Parts: sequence; structure tokens; C-alpha cells
Amino acid sequence: MVGAGVKQKLVQNGAHRNQTARSLIQLHRRDPSNWLTYQHLNFLKRQYVTKTNSELHQRAIPKQAVTLTIVDERDDGVERQVQRIPTIGLVDTVPEPQDVNHKEQSEISTSKPSTKDAAVQSNPLSGTALNSEEPPHVHVETEEAREARLDKQWKQIKVDMAELPDIYARLAKIKLTALVATTAAAGFAMAPVPFDPVIFFVSCLGTSLASCTANSINQYFEVPFDSNMNRTKNRPLVRGQISPLHAVSFALACGVPGVALLTLAVNPLTGFLGALNIFLYTCCYTPLKRLSIVNTWVGAIVGAIPPVMGWTAATGCLEPGALLLGGFLYSWQFPHFNALSWNLREDYSRGGYRMMSVTHPGMCKRVALRHSVGLIGLSTLAPALDVTTWTFPVISLPINLYISYLAFRFYREGNRSSARKLFFCSLWHLPMLLLLALTCKKSRRDQEDPALPPTSLPLPAS
Repeated sequence: MVGAGVKQKLVQNGAHRNQTARSLIQLHRRDPSNWLTYQHLNFLKRQYVTKTNSELHQRAIPKQAVTLTIVDERDDGVERQVQRIPTIGLVDTVPEPQDVNHKEQSEISTSKPSTKDAAVQSNPLSGTALNSEEPPHVHVETEEAREARLDKQWKQIKVDMAELPDIYARLAKIKLTALVATTAAAGFAMAPVPFDPVIFFVSCLGTSLASCTANSINQYFEVPFDSNMNRTKNRPLVRGQISPLHAVSFALACGVPGVALLTLAVNPLTGFLGALNIFLYTCCYTPLKRLSIVNTWVGAIVGAIPPVMGWTAATGCLEPGALLLGGFLYSWQFPHFNALSWNLREDYSRGGYRMMSVTHPGMCKRVALRHSVGLIGLSTLAPALDVTTWTFPVISLPINLYISYLAFRFYREGNRSSARKLFFCSLWHLPMLLLLALTCKKSRRDQEDPALPPTSLPLPAS
């Protein structure tokens, strides 16, 4: 009896469950708006209302017909988003006992935005469509946005007169110009002639002006490439602190009087060397930097000319001593620049410059070592050419050996540390070498031996 009763209940419950399952399947096969949601299950709905009233209100709020019409004309994506709202909005069909919850939710709706409002705020197209007073697709630009947009555009450069000295100094590469003037002064002082302070000052001034011209034109040509390098991105032309016309005018204002001073006040040979140096630096070295590693040798020739100019300014002619001083500068520049460019390989690569350190790193180290050792031979050659005494190769040997040792370490290791040590050594090596050469300068007797006094003839005997 008990088993028969349990079996009968199971059959009844099974039939009831089958009927419930069939009703659910039929409900899902109807119009999508009548699909089953959590609102068909009372216990789930009560729990949901208790925990998240706001979300239930946002999903249950009815959709306005005006919104459907406007969104249909504007954006299909927004239309699908709004059409999901009435699928859950069964508030009108909910039994009477649940109206209290709906009224409470209506009161909450005054303080919380609806899904429609959120959709309108997140979609600029629907926002312009719902607002009939504001014309569609009208962008109102604020004053701050307008200033920011204009700052990115080309505008007239306003130069502060108080900043011009600093701008001119960076445009002329004042430190490099000071080094050029120093080497020219050393060449003048090493010449075996009496020292003339006026010619000395004029020659140093003209050489400095020529250097300012070359450096300014170099920066004018390299603006688009300097902007890609961390080392040169703050130059005046790159930052727009000065216009290109202003920079070229400054270069001409320095170059014309500089070459004129060297030609007219010193001698034509020195003026020619100054003009040649400007041409080599701006028209040969600058474009070659992006074409071939030969630019390093051309740049070394440019750096070797200033001491030759100093010698010719004092003597008026080219002599072996002038070429020897130029050889010192020529050889010194390879360990100096190769060590500098080694730690700037990434910068030069971004700028598109073909330096030995970028394209031929092995050659870069070999050339630096070769010319460092060459300084020892040039120092030995100085007394042979009657430029210095034999003391000079002896007292200059320690500093020449030291820079050669650092160049050898740079050749063997090829890392940033060895390159940095070689570079900083080259900064004090050159002035020390020139100072030692000046102290060992060989004095010359330009005057001929004085004529013998006339001998007194013996008086004839009477």
C-alpha cells in the first residue's frame, strides 16, 4: 500500500513537472518580449528587490515611444540597446501586491538616473538627437581647447630680447668655439716670430667669428635630424626659440666681418683658411654625416685648420711647424670624438647619422687607438722640425702613453666605461700637450750676426 501510494505521487508530480516544462518551452518559443526572466520566479524577484533595488528599477522602467522613433533614425546600435529595456519591463502585468515595490522604486528613480539617461550620456549621437533645441553635430570649442589647438600650429615666433645672448651662445656652440679660438691662439704663440698682441687679438676674434658662422649654419641644416636626438633636441632652432631666417642672419653677421678681419687686418692666407674652414664644415662635413663615415676624417681636417690659421696669422706663410700643430689636432680628434660617439650610438642612429661607432664599431676602436699612438710620433717629430726642443717629447711622453693606454682599453673592451674614460682624458690631454709644447718652444735668432766693426788701419810711418 505504501509503495503504491508513493508511486502514485511520483506519477502525479512527474506529470505536473512535464506540464511545467512544456509551458516554459512554449513561453520561450513566443515573442521575445515574453521570454522568461527573473520576474517570473517570485522568490528570486523578492531576493533581487531586497538586494539591488536600483538595478531592478533601471531594468523595469518602461520605455518612451518618442525615444524609439528618434533612436531608430539615428543609430541602430543604440536602438538595440534601448529595445532590451521593455523586454524586462513587465511592471504593468505584475499583480497588485507588488505595486508597492514599484511605487518605492519610482521614488528612487527621482534620485538615480535611468538606463535611458545613461545611454544618452554615453552616446553623443543620441544626446544630440533627443535635444531638439541644439542642432546636431555642432561642436562647441572651449577657450582652453582653442588655445591648446593653436599652440600646436605654426605661429609667429616672439623672441625675448633678454634671452638672445643665451640663444646666440648655444647657436654658436660657444664651448666648441672657445676650443677653436684656444687652438688658434696656441698656433700663433708657437710661431717663431715676435709676439704682436694686436694681430693676436684680431686673429683670435676673426677665427671665433668664423667658427660661430660654421656652427650656426650646421644647426640650420640639421634641425629635422637634431629633433630626434636627446643630445641636440634642446637646441634653439629645434625648440623654435629663434627663426631660421634669424639664425642665418646671425651666421652672416658673424661670418662676413670675421673673414674680412682675417683677410684685411691679418693677411689674405689666414682669411682664405677661415673661409675654407666654413665651407668644409657646412658644405662637406654636415651633409657627409648622413652619407658616409668619411665625415669623421673631413671633420678632423676642419678641426686641424685653426692652429694653422694662428701660425699663418703670425708668420704670413705655411711652414712645417704649422702643419705639425695641425697634425696634433688632427690625430687628437679621433680618440676624442670616437669615444664620445661610442656612448651616443643610439642617438646618432635615431638621427640617421653614419658614424663609425654606429656602422663600423670595430674600425671606430682601431682608429682611436691608431691616432692615440700617433701622438707619440708627432711629439717626437716636433724637435726634428725645430719647433720645440728635445725636452718636449720626453715630458709629453707620460700623457701620450696614458691616452694610448686608455685607447687600448677602449679597443679591447669596447664598453661605455672605457669610452667615457678615454673621452674625459682627451679633454685635458690637448691643453696639456699644447702647454708643454709652448714651454719647450725653440727660440730662433731672426737677426743676422752683427757686422764686425771696421778695423783701424795702421798709420804709415813718417
